[in-house]
Amino acid sequence: MDEARARDVLAAAGVLPGPAAQAQLLALGENAVFAAGDLAVKVGRDAELLDRARRELDIAQWLAEAGVPAVRAAEAKALLVEGHPVTVWHRLPDPVRPAEPRDLAELLRVVHALPSPSFALPPRELLGGVERWLRLAGEAIDPADAAYLRERRDGFAAAAAALTPQLPPGPIHGDALPRNVHVGPDGPVLVDLETFSSDLREHDLVVMALSRDRYGLPAGAYDAFTGAYGWDVREWAGCSVLRGARETASCAWVAQHAPSNPRALAEFERRVASLRDGDETVRWYPF
Repeated sequence: MDEARARDVLAAAGVLPGPAAQAQLLALGENAVFAAGDLAVKVGRDAELLDRARRELDIAQWLAEAGVPAVRAAEAKALLVEGHPVTVWHRLPDPVRPAEPRDLAELLRVVHALPSPSFALPPRELLGGVERWLRLAGEAIDPADAAYLRERRDGFAAAAAALTPQLPPGPIHGDALPRNVHVGPDGPVLVDLETFSSDLREHDLVVMALSRDRYGLPAGAYDAFTGAYGWDVREWAGCSVLRGARETASCAWVAQHAPSNPRALAEFERRVASLRDGDETVRWYPF
């Protein structure tokens, strides 16, 4: 779905007060996100995302009722417009500063204290996309690398299923990174609620540990994160398992871009080589 197609769907939905052509495009990925006036609208890539869009609205309502600072829905139901799910949200004010790891930690503490909602949340399928991403990579990647990642996926999936958590399982954000926090005049709020799950709370914490070890997050910023949350997941015996699972998924995710992007292929090969070598000090770069 390109911007032109997304704007056509936005126009057909008729949910904005002004012309769709004048809406500001904020993001273009699995969803196109447009803003106009006090509203923001998400247009999903295809009809397969409709159930996820509906669940995201349920999650937003649940978080609102629980008083959790998060993005709020402006319409309670998702629309299906020309084969694309459309949801309408209250637009967030301009940020007052970039979100920091400690902001994320404070919000995770609130989320991790919540009981399960009345509706079902899915488990965090961290490795669920690996096969699709490798299939999309096709012949652009070495078949031996694809086989290696499949073997890692199977091994870590089994190991993760056998973990004994330190924290009580329950609702998690599922993609716990500072980029999914918006700091407005009233403080930090959670955004991108699509990955909310019910699983090991440690999933949300391993993300930042991996950011420190692989993606160059300064040690001081990580220490601020663990200080604000109140615990360092690296003290848990199962941390290496969830970290390994996430590294496997991250490699496969980059692989899908390899057929059309030489930079993606180079990053994929860097990541796989570091896993094969068992070298946890090799820097990975966001893609």
